[in-house]
Amino acid sequence: MSSRHRQRGAALLLAMIIMATVVTVTAGMMWQQVRAVDVEAAERARAQAAWILRGALDWARLILQEDMRSNRQGGRNVDALDEPWATPLAEARLSSFLAADKDNNADGGPEAFLSGAIVDAQSRFNLRGLVDGAGKVVPAQLAALQRLCQVAGLPGDAAERIAAGIGASSAPQDDEVPAPLRPARLADLAWLDIDAATIERLAPWADLLPVATPVNVNTAPREVLVAAIDGLDLGTAERLVQQRQRKPFTTIDEVKAQLAEGMKLDAARVSVASRFFEVSGRLRLEERVLEERSLLERRPGSRGDVVVLRRERRSFLAGPG
Repeated sequence: MSSRHRQRGAALLLAMIIMATVVTVTAGMMWQQVRAVDVEAAERARAQAAWILRGALDWARLILQEDMRSNRQGGRNVDALDEPWATPLAEARLSSFLAADKDNNADGGPEAFLSGAIVDAQSRFNLRGLVDGAGKVVPAQLAALQRLCQVAGLPGDAAERIAAGIGASSAPQDDEVPAPLRPARLADLAWLDIDAATIERLAPWADLLPVATPVNVNTAPREVLVAAIDGLDLGTAERLVQQRQRKPFTTIDEVKAQLAEGMKLDAARVSVASRFFEVSGRLRLEERVLEERSLLERRPGSRGDVVVLRRERRSFLAGPG
């Protein structure tokens, strides 16, 4: 009798072990399936968001092309803050753009919101102009950066260190003495041992474009105007900003007329038009946010092509509120 009880106990224990194993394996398979579905959904959402931002970038390119076409038809070459490209897109529900007919209710669309802006990259001081083709520092541009660093509250040697680093990275290569990497954007100044605090302070007023460019007087803030125009003070720079708000400058001579007698303008350092623009886009899809920033060049010519030179993207989860 005891032997029969032991057999029953062993059989029951074996059945329980088998059942626990089956439940564990089943739970693991279900978890893997749920995980695979989540990963697939996240990848699909990421791809959709990327395509939406790509569409927004193409839209920005069309706006800049149309602006160039309008300027040519009007016989002028001017870029100012009163033009359509300078109006930012406030955050709006994506379904409101996709509504095709009266039966498409925007309130029933996905919780996706799109925003963006086009900024004149030549409204900032271009550090690429600090050196010439041989990597030699240009004294006038160094003095301009020194004024900008002073306005930004940076140490007195900040301009010299930046100019020296860019000069070393731009000089002809020497096999015996390797040159530092050539920075392609402002954040890359860290490669030249420029600290993060200095880069952050310069960010609102300085940039690093592929080639040397003049500052656009019609879009630059007064701090950048002080740097770009020798002998200009903040008061006169503010007066230029107020003047252009009433009517954008169409020629350099119009800018000269607003300056004190004897002040000179270098056409290589200031202008009233721009080639480079920065496009930023932001897509918020429920709790996930995808941001993209692109550098565009509007090239002169019969077609007026707008070329994408650089794209940067980052994705993160939106915080509360």
